[in-house]
Parts: sequence; C-alpha cells; structure tokens
Amino acid sequence: MARWGFVIDLKVCVGCHACTAACKATNGTPPDVFFARVYESEVGEYPNARREFLPVLCNHCEEPPCVEVCPTGASYQREDGIVAVKSDICIGCRSCATACPYEHRHYVKPGILEQGYFDGALTKYEEVKYKRWTEGTVIKCDFCMERVDQGLQPACVATCPPEARHFGDLTNPDSNVNHLLRERESFTLLPEAGTKPCVHYLKP
Repeated sequence: MARWGFVIDLKVCVGCHACTAACKATNGTPPDVFFARVYESEVGEYPNARREFLPVLCNHCEEPPCVEVCPTGASYQREDGIVAVKSDICIGCRSCATACPYEHRHYVKPGILEQGYFDGALTKYEEVKYKRWTEGTVIKCDFCMERVDQGLQPACVATCPPEARHFGDLTNPDSNVNHLLRERESFTLLPEAGTKPCVHYLKP
C-alpha cells in the first residue's frame, strides 16, 4: 500500500499563492478557511534583502495526534496515510484542533455557510460547494483524496506554476518524491512533536 506524501522545493517556490487559490476553488471552503497557505518573511538587509516563502498544508502525519484524541472516530487515517474527517459523526468538540501542533484543523462556525465572498450573498458556485460542509464540525485538507483515488494529482500540485510541489508514494524508492529526498537536503516541520509528517521541504 502506498503512503502518500509531499515534497515542496523551497528553492523554486515564488510565493504566487496559486496553490492557495487552487485549493480554495477545488474544495470550496467557506470564508477565512484555507487548507493551503503560504507564509512570507523578509530576510537580510538592504540591498541584499529577499523574501522567503513557506507553503503549508496538513502534514498527514504517520502518527497523527488528531486521530488519537477524536472521541467519535470522525478523524481517521486511511491505509494510504491520508488523514480525513467523517463529518456525519464529527461533534465539533475540536479536540483534534487542540492536538494538532500545525494548526491545520478548521472549525465550521455556525452561520458561516450562509456568508459568501461577494456582498454576503452566496454565488451559484458557493451554493454547490458549501453543501460539502456541515456547520459545527471540523474540516481539513485531505490531499484531494477524491482526485488521488482517480489517479490525479492534488489540485495544489497540478496548479503550481514553478512545479515546486511534488506528490507521490513515500514507500516506493523509485517514486519522484523519494528521488528528490535523496538528491537534496530536506526537513519537516516541528519534528520534535513526534508526529512524523509526510510533507517534506527541500532546503533552498
């Protein structure tokens, strides 16, 4: 069984936020809910200052604390490592959000699904997409698992203009992600948390 993971090349990420837009369009998340975000920072001093970018998403950890603390089993991990949520049995207790050291859980506040991005009224697109979500539950990035199950790349990977994002099987030594991890020095976020993230970053 494959274990899906990401490799993100910080050397070529240009901070265009196309991943954020693609994720937003594909998942139709409500206002202020972003599964894919890009943090920006300025390093150095004039005239040698530069901007650095850190794209983040759910790490789909090998040891996900969010799954362990869920009292109903709504948060679960598939055999391929993808961590997802069953909204129909989520009670919105947000234990998972507390347990996640990466802050990649999002609570669907009551009333938020009635708010659109444009003058408050829902567009036809939002009316369709918002049906996926349930008020009072917690939602998250699921690696676009419906696309993955069809043999497609996650939306953020398929959209990335400089091809900074790579998706593949971490258990396959011949996969594209493992080739990259062997060729370049990499790191994961908060390794001290002991979650064994499946999102790896190539150092710039």
